[in-house]
Amino acid sequence: MDTKILIIGACGQIGTELTQKLRETYGKNNVIASDIRKLNNDVVNDGIFEVVNALDYNQIEHLIEKYKITDVYLMAALLSATAEKNPAFAWDLNMNSLFHVLNLAKAGKIKKIYWPSSIAVFGPTTPRDNTPQYTIMEPSTVYGISKQAGERWCEYYHKQYGVDVRSIRYPGLISWGTPPGGGTTDYAVDIYHKAITEGKFTSFLSENSALPMMYMDDAIKATIAIMQAPSEQIKIRSSYNLSAMSFTPKEIAAEIQKHYPDFTIDYAPDFRQKIADSWPASIDDSCAREDWGWKNDYDLNSMTTEMFKQLKENIYA
Repeated sequence: MDTKILIIGACGQIGTELTQKLRETYGKNNVIASDIRKLNNDVVNDGIFEVVNALDYNQIEHLIEKYKITDVYLMAALLSATAEKNPAFAWDLNMNSLFHVLNLAKAGKIKKIYWPSSIAVFGPTTPRDNTPQYTIMEPSTVYGISKQAGERWCEYYHKQYGVDVRSIRYPGLISWGTPPGGGTTDYAVDIYHKAITEGKFTSFLSENSALPMMYMDDAIKATIAIMQAPSEQIKIRSSYNLSAMSFTPKEIAAEIQKHYPDFTIDYAPDFRQKIADSWPASIDDSCAREDWGWKNDYDLNSMTTEMFKQLKENIYA
């Protein structure tokens, strides 16, 4: 049976680039992108697109039946900083969209689910350095609480009903292709734009706030790799730790100054500092590397070079 993919939340930060890569990999007619509204962008204009509300079970079921979907990538979510402003809606969206897809898989209507988790599942009591796969998890944000609960439900549906659900705990993601989307790690996207346009940047995190980060190309690569791996290699059905690099605002600024020597940074920590302080500084992702062969391509140096190249060619040409 051919792979037929439905991406829910295809116009988001990850969804935009994931959709493009999945269309390249599986063919445009086998990848159905969907989101809550129809934007004028490549996701909508470059292939099959449907408007869908991730909270509407019947709409999702209809698309699955209409296109004979085998795999669902559920990318719809309210991110960390945005979720803090609207906790009840964040919980509703992040949890009930997952239940809809898990129940459709339980009913035998789809074969495989990809659902993203996040380093937000960890909390202030988690060991901050080289955070293990299995450790204390007491998240202190709405986003983190919903992701931790989601992990438990994914594992439960796999054990109880045999649902083939796969997940990665994303670190902070850095992309030239989509603007910052309300996450605590998004300063590391904005800083590249400001380096080009203004030559200076004000960070909403303090200079030594280390966080795990990843270039978007690596995140997309990992997402597709975990879905393509044979089922028996996926030994963790809650969510896998994933990592590529860790750095502070001070360190990324120093890397940018190799390209823009006059670039300056100052610091004005806001409410997102408290969120960052509750998250790991670095991640142990050895389980992902051992189980399904995860390996990152980018570090801070190569990512910075690539970000400036792409931004100058595509955004600020």
